[in-house]
Amino acid sequence: MANAASGMAVHDDCKLKFQELKAKRSYRFIVFKIQEQQVVVEKLGDPSESYEDMASFPADECRYAVYDFDFTTDENCQKSKIFFIAWSPDTSKVRMKMVYASSKDRFKRELDGIQVDMQATDPSEMSLDLVKARAI
Repeated sequence: MANAASGMAVHDDCKLKFQELKAKRSYRFIVFKIQEQQVVVEKLGDPSESYEDMASFPADECRYAVYDFDFTTDENCQKSKIFFIAWSPDTSKVRMKMVYASSKDRFKRELDGIQVDMQATDPSEMSLDLVKARAI
C-alpha cells in the first residue's frame, strides 16, 4: 500500500512491532528507516534498553523512531507516553530529507497510539530532558 504523494509503502512488520510495543510493551523503542521505497524496521530495543541506546542515529541519514517513555508525574503516578521522533539531520542528503518529510504523516497514521511528536535535526533537539518536558 503505497502513498500516492510519496510512493512510500509501510512494511506490515512496522505496524506489527508497534502494536507489540504498545500493547505488550515488548520493546522500549523501534527505529525505522526507508529502504527501497518502503518503511522497514531497522532496530528493536528490548524493554531494558535506555533512551540513549535508541537515540544514536546516523549523523548523516534520516530515521523515524518510536519510544515508550516511562515517567512519574508530580502526583507520583507512573505513566507512559509513546513518542514519535523524526530524525532529519542537516547533513543528510536533500532528497532523503524530502522523502522522509513527505512520508512522515502517512507513516504516523499507520501507528495508532502516538502521543507526542518530535522533529529533530540535531541531537540537542531530542535530548532526554526535552522528552521529559514534553511528557509531563
